[in-house]
Order: sequence, then structure tokens, then C-alpha cells
Amino acid sequence: MGFEGVDYFDLDSLLDKDELAVRDMVRDWVESEVMPIINESYISRQFPRELIPQMGELGFFGANLPEEYGCAGLENVSYGLIMQELERGDSGVRSFVSVQSALVMYPIFAFGSEDQKREWLPRLASGEAIGCFGLTEPDSGSNPGGMITRAVKDGDEWVLNGTKMWITNGSLADVAVIWAKTENSDEASSIRGFLVETDRNGFSAKDQEGKLSLLASDTSEISLQDVRIPDSNLLPESGGLKSPLMCLTQARYGIAWGAVGAAMACYCESLEYSKNRVQFEGRPIAATQIQQVRLADMLTEITKGQMLALRLGRMKDEGTMKPQQVSLAKRNNVNMACECAREARRLLGANGILVEYAAMRHMSNLESVYTYEGTHDIHGLILGHDITGSPAYI
Repeated sequence: MGFEGVDYFDLDSLLDKDELAVRDMVRDWVESEVMPIINESYISRQFPRELIPQMGELGFFGANLPEEYGCAGLENVSYGLIMQELERGDSGVRSFVSVQSALVMYPIFAFGSEDQKREWLPRLASGEAIGCFGLTEPDSGSNPGGMITRAVKDGDEWVLNGTKMWITNGSLADVAVIWAKTENSDEASSIRGFLVETDRNGFSAKDQEGKLSLLASDTSEISLQDVRIPDSNLLPESGGLKSPLMCLTQARYGIAWGAVGAAMACYCESLEYSKNRVQFEGRPIAATQIQQVRLADMLTEITKGQMLALRLGRMKDEGTMKPQQVSLAKRNNVNMACECAREARRLLGANGILVEYAAMRHMSNLESVYTYEGTHDIHGLILGHDITGSPAYI
């Protein structure tokens, strides 16, 4: 797929040579390794596991974490560009890397002991080990503080009971970062993070059935029934709801970039198709007013999303980024990508429903991205709270 014309404001000139090199490396890898297999993976509802060792070798996992733990040590803009290019291929591929990086490796790095970091981060960075993040529950989605999963201290062990839902990588994982309420009387610190090896007695994961979105992604329900782990598996620096929310901020940052990649893929496909699809009087549909306006609208919104993601990345690297700014970027860019995918599918006409074209696959995937890691409306309320100073979540 050609990418000409999608950088309408020459934003490449704002990237340094290292950032461009990372972007181009991932772009080439997606074209050569992901695109030839992603349609079959989507239709067969299977995550392409054969990509995992390659992604580990290329340094995708935890790319913005320190080299001393086996990670690439990249800046956050480069990490964002990785997410952008991966979601050009498929949201499921980006989701895999995003969970491994932002929701498993980040909490170990941010809240773990030095022993936990040394044990797990190099293995996760290489892809030797796979992780998942257990926060959402069947009855606690937008209100994670309502979780009912419990961790009870029993001597030098913790006993965990509960159910986690919509868990990416759940059936593939070697370790789960599980968030549970403890018996700590201080509500602010009662939620703690635990590393739970998935081969422990009482831990089970089953595939989520009936999905119509993210078909090339592993999504599971996790059950914890009297799962015993040693006290050394507690993430010692975790405490309160703020800890998992810090992880979600990292993941939402990557989503803001990834959504732009999906939108770019839809635009490029639409542009190429419109130039080659001939209809009335032997003219390509690219020469019609309707399709030109459709393409102009898509490119305009993509350009704004690109600028937003890049500015957010620069602020993250400078240490000035606020979680609410991530909410704005995630909310805007995912909504934008949903609209671009929808318009691309319509431009493609009947062919737009075929798997050989990417638009409907992206359109379906993005409906999940619109919902997960904070729904569109919840991020609106986060912004509203920050703008007005008054929470309105109920």
C-alpha cells in the first residue's frame, strides 16, 4: 500500500532521524510480515503467534523502558510511532504489543521490586514470556473501583478470588498482572497489584466467544479460585486505584497513536481504490465530487490527529503531559479513526465488505478501541471534570 500524500503538512520534518528510522523499520515490517497473513488471521479468529518472536527481536515490547532491563530505551514519540505503524496493520497486533508493554511491563517497572524487574522484564521484552492485565470485571467496566476480586493475606501468601473480563492475551499469557482489593482498611490504598503466574492452581482463562470485533486478537475471561501466590508476587509500590489508572494512561497514549495508523491505512486504501475504480463515462470515481470531498474530510481529520499525537508525545518526553490530555487524544483520535474507516468502507462500495480490503476490518476493530481503556463518553467526563472542577460520573 502506498503512503504518499498522507503527510499533508510535512510532519516528517518534525521527526528526528532516529524517530524516522524507527517508523520506517516498523512500517516495512508490517508490510512484509503482517499484511500477508492478517486477513487469514482475522477470518480464522486467531492471533498470529508466529509474529511474537519477531516483535521481541525488533524491540517492540516495552520499547520506551530502560535498556538495563532488556528494553530498547526509546523516547515516547518513537514508541508512539511503533503503535501507529502496528495499527496500520491491525488493531489486534497493536493491542498485543500495547498490553505487553504498557499494561504488563510498565506496572512491573513502576511498582515492582528490583527482583521482579530483573526476573520478568527481560523475558517479556524478548517475547519469551507473555503477559496480560486483569482489571476489568463483568460488572465493573467504567467503574474499576467497584471490583469484587479479593486478595486475602494468609501467612506469607496471598489468596486471590474473582473474575476478570475482556482480557487481551489472557489465554496466551504466562503471567497476569491482577488488581484486587485487600483487607486494608484504608480505601485509598486497598487496591494492590499482584503478579500471578498462569500455571498456578485455581487460575483459568477461556476465550471470549461471540466477538464481532478484534477477531485477530486473543480476548479472554479469567477466573481466580483460591489462587495462592507468595508475598513476593505483590507489586510493593502499588496502592489504590491510581496505580492501575497510571498503567491505563500509558496504554491510552499508545492508542492515540495507533488509531491514527488505522485511519491512515483506510485513507490510503480509499485513495488508491478511487483512482482505479472506473464508473460512469469511463472516469475514475476519484474524479467525482462526492469522493473527493470524502477523501478531503478524511485527510483533514487524520492531519489533526497526527498533530495531536505528536504534540502529546513531545509533552510526554518533556514530562509535562497530563492524564487528561491523554484522554483528549484517545477520545479524539479513536473517534476520528472510526469515522475514517466508515467513510472508507462506503467509498469502496460493495467491495468494502470483502476481507481483501482493510476498511471494514479496521471499522469493526475500532468499535472495540472506541470502548476499551475508557469509553468515548468516560473520557468526555474526565475532560469535563478537569475543565470545570466538578465530577459528573454519576
